[in-house]
Amino acid sequence: MSETQTTTRTADPGHDLRRSLGFRDLVVYGLLFIAPMAPVGVFGTLDAKSHGAVALVYVVATVAMAFTAFSYAQMVRVVPRAGSVYAYARVALGKEAGFVAGWMAMLDYLLIPAVAYLFSGIAMNALVPEVSRWVWTALAVVVTTLLNLWGVRAAARVGFLVLAMEIVVLLVFVVSAIVVLARDGAERGWLSPLSGDGSQGAFALSAVLGAVSIAVLSYLGFDAIASFAEEVTGGSAKVARAVLFCLALAGVLFVAQAYLVSLLEPMSSAELAAQPGKQGSAFYDAVDVSVGTWLHDLVAVSKAIGAAFAALAGQAAAGRLLFAMGRDRRLPRVLSRTDAGVPRVALLCAAVITLVAAVWAARRGDGMDHLVSVVDIGALTAFTLLHASVVGWFAVRRRGGPVSWWRHVLVPVVGAAITVAVIVEASGAAQLVGAVWFVIGLAVLLGQRGRAETAH
Repeated sequence: MSETQTTTRTADPGHDLRRSLGFRDLVVYGLLFIAPMAPVGVFGTLDAKSHGAVALVYVVATVAMAFTAFSYAQMVRVVPRAGSVYAYARVALGKEAGFVAGWMAMLDYLLIPAVAYLFSGIAMNALVPEVSRWVWTALAVVVTTLLNLWGVRAAARVGFLVLAMEIVVLLVFVVSAIVVLARDGAERGWLSPLSGDGSQGAFALSAVLGAVSIAVLSYLGFDAIASFAEEVTGGSAKVARAVLFCLALAGVLFVAQAYLVSLLEPMSSAELAAQPGKQGSAFYDAVDVSVGTWLHDLVAVSKAIGAAFAALAGQAAAGRLLFAMGRDRRLPRVLSRTDAGVPRVALLCAAVITLVAAVWAARRGDGMDHLVSVVDIGALTAFTLLHASVVGWFAVRRRGGPVSWWRHVLVPVVGAAITVAVIVEASGAAQLVGAVWFVIGLAVLLGQRGRAETAH
């Protein structure tokens, strides 16, 4: 029996997932989680940090994240299992490393949906202020959880409609921006989104790289596609293609909208840097002034709905991670139970944790800041172990045939260097929470090892 066959077999039919997803469904989940207009919320911050070279920031960020996408594509072909990086590290680096990878990814997969639900609740509260934002947040959790419990295929169909709406709104923005630029000209130089606007001095590569460490967080979510490896029809190669396609498409969308809104931005990057309070709304303000309030409101509504369905994709990925770790008895076995091929117990567990975190944050004025400051460390740590898994599987254990030194060593080493660099650039609060979560995971791991030795 081959290694791949061994790693894809489960213990009994009650712990199997149903294969029903196609290539389009995988892309829908990936783009929903990423969100086609992710730059909207961070444009002002990136503009100030990069001295106006936001489009270049996203070009560099896309290339940087391509190393991680390529490593995912490598591993999903040989270990096509739910749980993605948890499964990869488990077979390539050992059971303990697999647990650590899954444990750290769990921090990301459970809290990123909470951030998205909170964003949706805040946006809906702005539109209908009579209803508290925590109520809107809880409602978004309930609706999307019901869709996930219905089944991965049904959720993908509804998600496709939401994604289509987001793409249409993005196209409306692109067309409107082009019309305004053709009629009135640009507020900044035509090449400034790639070279900087000059308001903070000459082009500075260090400023661009500093902004890249923030921009890469816009891409978190494309990796969730790998979690559905056991539910796709047609083999794991389809998952690998979907991961790479999602990253490339997101990169194109991010660069295009960053370039256009930079040309519409009436404030210089220096002015934004001097007024941090203006950075969060810079995208909306530029659209409001140049195109009109109607587009501002359209983008806001699209972001409110899109955020809830980004959380749907994240919750689905979190459920698959809990399912995989439960199946391997790294978490309670009950999490691996399925009903008609749907891991409903794991999904409900993920939903409850996310609901508590999102509603808690929604009832606090600083709730968003607390959540955002910690969600990324888990994913970046898991990405680092992903790259180590590629080296371990192909170059050290030599289980994938002849070693390609650029695919199996150079690419993952560079990818790991990038993710470690982003972790180093993260806030002190995020690093602290990540370290505490890591220590708790080690304690759980040692407890499991102690019980196993006692049993023997």
